[in-house]
Amino acid sequence: MTSTDRPVRRLAELAAIESPSRDRAGLEACYDLLTEWAPPGLGTPVRVLRDGVPHLYWEGRPAAGKPVLLLGHADTVWPRGTLAGWPCLVRDGRVTGPGVFDMKAGLVVAMESMAGVAGGVRMLVTGDEEVGSPTSRELLEEVVRECSAVLVLEPSADGAVKTARKGCAIYQITIEGRAAHAGLEPERGVNALVELAHQVLAIAALGDPERGTTVTPTVAMAGTTVNSVPESARIDVDVRSWHLEELRRVDRALGELRPRLPEAAILRAGGINRPPLERELSAGLLETARRVARTAGLPPPAEARVGGASDGNFTAALGVPTLDGLGPLGGGAHARHEWVDARAFGERVALVAGVISALVPPPG
Repeated sequence: MTSTDRPVRRLAELAAIESPSRDRAGLEACYDLLTEWAPPGLGTPVRVLRDGVPHLYWEGRPAAGKPVLLLGHADTVWPRGTLAGWPCLVRDGRVTGPGVFDMKAGLVVAMESMAGVAGGVRMLVTGDEEVGSPTSRELLEEVVRECSAVLVLEPSADGAVKTARKGCAIYQITIEGRAAHAGLEPERGVNALVELAHQVLAIAALGDPERGTTVTPTVAMAGTTVNSVPESARIDVDVRSWHLEELRRVDRALGELRPRLPEAAILRAGGINRPPLERELSAGLLETARRVARTAGLPPPAEARVGGASDGNFTAALGVPTLDGLGPLGGGAHARHEWVDARAFGERVALVAGVISALVPPPG
């Protein structure tokens, strides 16, 4: 067996299980495999059920000093039934299939890299990261407060680790109007869709390209029948920024939206979901990873700043050093061309194992 045979086989097994966010049966099946693969140094796992969503946690065996946390998620964006038309395949050095890149390959790297760990390492695998971690955030924050560092096994697009991530906020803006017959007496209605059109332009204008702040209207809904004035409408809004103060600025502005049509009303739900992961919390771990790579004869990892958020945003916000993007090389997150480089497993496992060894004091 080569250094890539077992990781590739394990990834194929894990990707053959459909595990959409919050899908208890699929997530539990993934956890069964991960528990089977876990090294003895992790100890006995605990399955934590919160609001019907299961999460998997190993406290790890004690060691000198604070433990290191390995962090990942087993949920994917792909609904059940996806595998029927897009099965996981290994071909020409690539593994393709739903969830292989984001982020089941990272979970495999985590397990492979801990083969020699005797203690001092914890691991948390969550089941709702792709939908904002509503049930796992509190658990993660409980776990990480006792840790010295966090290694996030999210994927790497080009081998670079992620040292900064934008923070994000998610909103639902609802317009309340009044229904009326569109042919007989449209003037008696308050058209929620027209009001929504005004608000969409105002919302989109809140972005600030110079500061890297994006405010993106995404999903919109309005009306019920073609001959009725819509009495309600809704839009979802995605906000991203490198700066927490920018997220707060947009949050205030969305709370100050005022209707343009008489008698229309605007309701806002949602808010800031993840604060930014700032480079200062990653710089030290990046240097450790580069030192480990040089010693092992591996290419020192480059660094990247990305707009996508992860659970690493939460851990960094608590002041715990966090290094993200330690999964293997690949691409196509959330897309039908999602893939992982099967030949990259060996180097990534060696890098993560070396970083763990550098951070965890030897026993005794």
